[in-house]
Amino acid sequence: MTDAPSTTPTLHHEDTGGDGRPVVLIHGWPLSGASWKDTVPALVAAGLRVITYDRRGFGQSAPATDGRYDYDTLTSDLAGLIEELDLTDLSLVGFSMGGGEVARYVGTHGEDRLHSIAFAGAIPPWLIKSDDNPDGGLPRAEAEKMQAGLRADREGFLDEFTTNFFSAGGELKVTEEQRREALELAAQADLDAAEACIASWLEDFTDDLARVTVPTLVIHGDSDAIVPIEVSGQRTHEQVAGSELVTIKDGPHGINTSHKEAFNAALVRFLTT
Repeated sequence: MTDAPSTTPTLHHEDTGGDGRPVVLIHGWPLSGASWKDTVPALVAAGLRVITYDRRGFGQSAPATDGRYDYDTLTSDLAGLIEELDLTDLSLVGFSMGGGEVARYVGTHGEDRLHSIAFAGAIPPWLIKSDDNPDGGLPRAEAEKMQAGLRADREGFLDEFTTNFFSAGGELKVTEEQRREALELAAQADLDAAEACIASWLEDFTDDLARVTVPTLVIHGDSDAIVPIEVSGQRTHEQVAGSELVTIKDGPHGINTSHKEAFNAALVRFLTT
């Protein structure tokens, strides 16, 4: 009798190596680990070992053969990478969708390997707007509309999305070249993976956040048009006792690019204390 083939894809990852305390950076939708290019050098300069990876179906990671993109599955992928690299005394930093993996990792795998965690423009605690969660920001019907729009006109959808991603108050906060770089990363994503992950954004991370005891940073742009701070960053800060909230003035969603100096300074300070 032979074992069934694994349905877990091999994740493309990059590791700066070194003896510093490890930090895993988890990217947002629909980008890849390459979206951290403005952050990695600052963390390395601070003496940290930095690992980035591409979520299944994004960047250079293969899509799932089982078609699963729920957060239990995505977090199992993350846990597998952590175990493969045998990372301990580890910090997890999740941007946007990546904040879901950070929260769910604590909720399902505990904190034994963790030193600290950070949520950057992240979707927890619960993004869906519904009768059960009136303070959420994304109704299920709107998420389904996004899925249909992506499927019908991928290029047009992503062009508009990346503009909103980097805009605050109707003004683009990055250069057109930087927006185009993000658009190129988005174009690498598997269409089925990108569509499925939109539904995953609506998962509830309230119970996961209740398990957090390690030092926690919440960093969010105050003009985020994709994941408003009132919906996510502020509520995560309120739900995680002792967490620190850093608000980036005039910051859009993509603050790690638009406000990289302020973002990196806050992250380095948190990760090295």
